[in-house]
Amino acid sequence: MQSTAASVIDLSLLTRADVPLVGGKNASLGEMIGALSGKGILVPPGFATTSDAFRRYLTANDLNTRIAAELDKLAKGKSELAQTGAAIRALILGGDWPEDIAQAILTHYRDLSERHGGKPVAVAVRSSATAEDLPDASFAGQQETFLNVTGDTALLEACRKCYASLFTDRAISYRQIKGFSHDQVALSVGVQLMVRADTGGSGVMFSIDTETGFPKVVLINAAWGLGENVVQGTVDPDEYQVFKPFLGNPDLTPILEKRLGGKEIKMIRNPEGTARNVPTSRAERAQYVLSDSEILTLARQACVIEEHYGQPMDMEWARDGTTGRLYIVQARPETVQSRSDTGSLKSYAVQEPGPTLLTGLSIGDAAVAGRVSLIENVQDIGQFPDGSVLVTSTTDPNWVPIMKRAAAIVTDHGGRTSHAAIISRELGLPAIVGCGDATRVLHDGQDVTVSCAGGEEGVVTEGLSEITVTEEALTELPQTRTNVMLNLANPAAALRWWRLPVRGVGLARMEFVISNAVRVHPMALVNFDQITDETTRHEIEALTTGYDSKTAYFVEHLARGLSRLAAFCYPEPVIVRMSDFKTNEYASLLGGRTFEPHEENPMLGFRGACRYYSQDYRDGFALECQAISHLRAELGFDNVIVMIPFCRTPEEADRVLAVMAENGLERGLDGLEIYVMCEIPANVVRAGEFAQRFDGFSIGSNDLTQMTLGIDRDSQELAALFREDDAAVLWMIETAIRQAHAAGSKIGFCGQAPSNDPEFAKKLVGFGIDSISVTPDSFIKVLRNVAEAEAG
Repeated sequence: MQSTAASVIDLSLLTRADVPLVGGKNASLGEMIGALSGKGILVPPGFATTSDAFRRYLTANDLNTRIAAELDKLAKGKSELAQTGAAIRALILGGDWPEDIAQAILTHYRDLSERHGGKPVAVAVRSSATAEDLPDASFAGQQETFLNVTGDTALLEACRKCYASLFTDRAISYRQIKGFSHDQVALSVGVQLMVRADTGGSGVMFSIDTETGFPKVVLINAAWGLGENVVQGTVDPDEYQVFKPFLGNPDLTPILEKRLGGKEIKMIRNPEGTARNVPTSRAERAQYVLSDSEILTLARQACVIEEHYGQPMDMEWARDGTTGRLYIVQARPETVQSRSDTGSLKSYAVQEPGPTLLTGLSIGDAAVAGRVSLIENVQDIGQFPDGSVLVTSTTDPNWVPIMKRAAAIVTDHGGRTSHAAIISRELGLPAIVGCGDATRVLHDGQDVTVSCAGGEEGVVTEGLSEITVTEEALTELPQTRTNVMLNLANPAAALRWWRLPVRGVGLARMEFVISNAVRVHPMALVNFDQITDETTRHEIEALTTGYDSKTAYFVEHLARGLSRLAAFCYPEPVIVRMSDFKTNEYASLLGGRTFEPHEENPMLGFRGACRYYSQDYRDGFALECQAISHLRAELGFDNVIVMIPFCRTPEEADRVLAVMAENGLERGLDGLEIYVMCEIPANVVRAGEFAQRFDGFSIGSNDLTQMTLGIDRDSQELAALFREDDAAVLWMIETAIRQAHAAGSKIGFCGQAPSNDPEFAKKLVGFGIDSISVTPDSFIKVLRNVAEAEAG
């Protein structure tokens, strides 16, 4: 730990023990330079002024008493926040530097310049409060940063402005919220060599999932140019998600998600050293900021930093456009998810939501109904009614005084690491960011429901919907012999269930991922020249821009969508059912009508296994197989089991397995297991023959009930007769279990019945089922019923 006598200290001499001396930001930079430079972490060199220098500046200019007087007036209601902040900042900006402190700053600056070419170098001048980044509060963004500062005079003025920013309106307000005494907080100024991110890129990353607290991913946001736009939320950045456990294997590319952001603007450096925003080119908007190798490099650096600090971390990074080097320019503890309650799971559900008005990135998982307060200028925040839904273009720390009074927040711009997102999490508010046109679509006084309960996509719907909240304790849950698993389809919501003690995923529906993440019929990508509708052609061209081929788009998007279903419970098994669209559903995909026949009864028609070897879909099925192969071999998720739906005969199974083997999915190769759905009476009657061809069965009770009772499961008129607990259906289920076990095969249940009626699970346990897969909202109730049945 450094002596407090010095006014300026080189960053390389600091450690994390020096927070009282140079604040959390600068102490962390010094820690990384000293401890992690040998582990591949690059931090720009520089120096920091001390808290002692700040206090001496105030004393030399006789400011302490005058600042205290202004704060006292505010506390007694004799002055407004804006008036108090402006008065204190003017006092600080009007001060003179003690000669020895000014000389120490300039000496270190000139030494830095000498080491990097001799001419005065451009530097970043950052504020670092001595109380920031504590375990229960993050003061990040409360004080100012100045970029591209060059020359002695400009540097001293930037340092003075950093001192003044300790008393911005937002900083004063935030300290009041957190209960920090103003006179106990000092400010250090960090001066670092500028990374030429203005010609490269920059962004923010977390070593934990910011919305769910899932600890096995790194979240990275990236934009062109300097990083302030990402931090402040004035740009919609790219977003990447990386699975940490596989980063040690150089043969894997475990990138779970790559979302292309709008990146409409970028911050660049002016010739005179200041910074400004300019529009990005069309090519920049269409291109990812980071390559796959750069994404993985940053993710590995996040893991190194997290391991060193022993806790989840929030980091800022920058890529030099000249050298291509990746630098870490800031690292601080993550202060929300890492401190959240892991002993219970709270779920929100919106009852009968109105029409969807707009969507964006969800922050948190709550839902709120309220009245819109549309405020586009921070100067108008005094008009904000408490408990309203704040709708604005973007927020910065000046908005904090009303953000804490809002019921929810909706913004036009920003990503998951923007200011609006960070503060919303810290305040426990649901927020939807990056909506694009919230300030245009919504109007002041409008009643809306803001829901983040559906996963990564937040939805604003019209009207005040009823919201139900359930909370389940996760402590003291029973252990069961029967594996209780989840039915999942939506990758965007998968990570939120990581705290449940699931034994895997019993049913992951590929068709949901295709319809939502891919959107295009695979045969339309294989035979794009057969698409004659110009609107459809343009949509497909836009979606597949930047890919080596149109089929590569399908493979990558499907594999990445499935990867999050496979990641949240790894290494537990995840059973992925190959696509089970009906022809009318396939036809609704982009380009699908060209390749699908019209059927009077699609439920019993050209669906499931018969499609996979048919010349009409065989090439599309090959893309599905390639996606599974990519998911297992290149992303690393060898816990994925493949399941074939609606397989009518053992002979049909042979044909499907042959096509799969042709496309790299051979049963037993690299540990691949292949299951079959048990949903047709023939699957029960000929179970022994199916067991010779597959590694296991999964009972789909919806179709099995439909086929056993001869009832269209979608028929309203016959709904009362559609009963999965009918004696004939139960006989089918019990017989299938007995036959599978006689053949030495595993058999599970993935139908809807136990989710709708947890008591049904007890019947399955009595029949000897190996696993039961249910929807997340019924998991705990089913788990307890299974335990009770096993004990009884």
